[in-house]
Amino acid sequence: MSEVKTIETEQKERIAGILQGAVDPHVHSGPSIAPRAVDHLELAQIYSKAGFAAMVTKDHDYSGVMCARMIRDHYADLSTQVLSGIVLNNVVGGINPYAVEHTAAMDGRIVWLPTLAAENHLKWEKSSGWAHPASTQKIRAAKAVSLFDGGKLRPEVVDLLDVMAATGMALASGHIHVSETKIVFAEARKRGVERLIFTHPEDIVGASMDDTREIADMGAYVEHSLAFFLEGSKFRTRKNEDLKAFIDLVGAERTILCSDLGQTGTLSPLEGFQRGVATCIELGYSDAQIRAMVSTNAADVIGLAA
Repeated sequence: MSEVKTIETEQKERIAGILQGAVDPHVHSGPSIAPRAVDHLELAQIYSKAGFAAMVTKDHDYSGVMCARMIRDHYADLSTQVLSGIVLNNVVGGINPYAVEHTAAMDGRIVWLPTLAAENHLKWEKSSGWAHPASTQKIRAAKAVSLFDGGKLRPEVVDLLDVMAATGMALASGHIHVSETKIVFAEARKRGVERLIFTHPEDIVGASMDDTREIADMGAYVEHSLAFFLEGSKFRTRKNEDLKAFIDLVGAERTILCSDLGQTGTLSPLEGFQRGVATCIELGYSDAQIRAMVSTNAADVIGLAA
């Protein structure tokens, strides 16, 4: 029994060590119009105790840069840097370069293309049974935010990409279809956007393994949501071997693992990372490989100073 306890303790210590300096670049803490189990400040305190370097809050309905700034200004003792970005859904006017510029001016780090308002998401939603938790009680249903007009990128999208190139923020694909991601990312590269994130190819966006490799070859990081892989997560749609297949497809050096957690009734973001690291150990990845996936790759794409 004591030997078992020792092994368990060693495993916990190994996981805790790997998570020193971790970065969660996609977490759904609150406040939010949707139910959240933890708010931004509470999560920053939890992550600070666990040794995380940074977290990037993501809300489908508002830019979190003001909240992040207040926390940084008033809680300087936190070791976890609280950052945020903006999701280009209806609430901020869809593809809105003005809102993106403002977000950048407030130290925003990531711009997500439409999620709940993506044409692809709305099609997926009809067959998935998923709906925004607050849509029937508090807000009207999402209206599609289109990126294309007559098969060409809308002028607002081109303007957006120029803003991205000028500000250095990371562009994440959100919930648009993988076919759209390829076009937008190719144009982004042409216009000087250096930081690209392919959002959870494992669900919603319709990506194949070949699609995922092609986008990684564009220079994008491939971001996987632990919420879709972990036992105990109410969002689980994939198995451990699927995670390994995705990681091996592009290598640990192009892979980012985020929690995509913070919702009520499921794993906490920290539990997600702890179980995610344990899963990666079980799958045979080295500590250095796991650390890249939970720390240094995300730090690089959001421009976090070393």
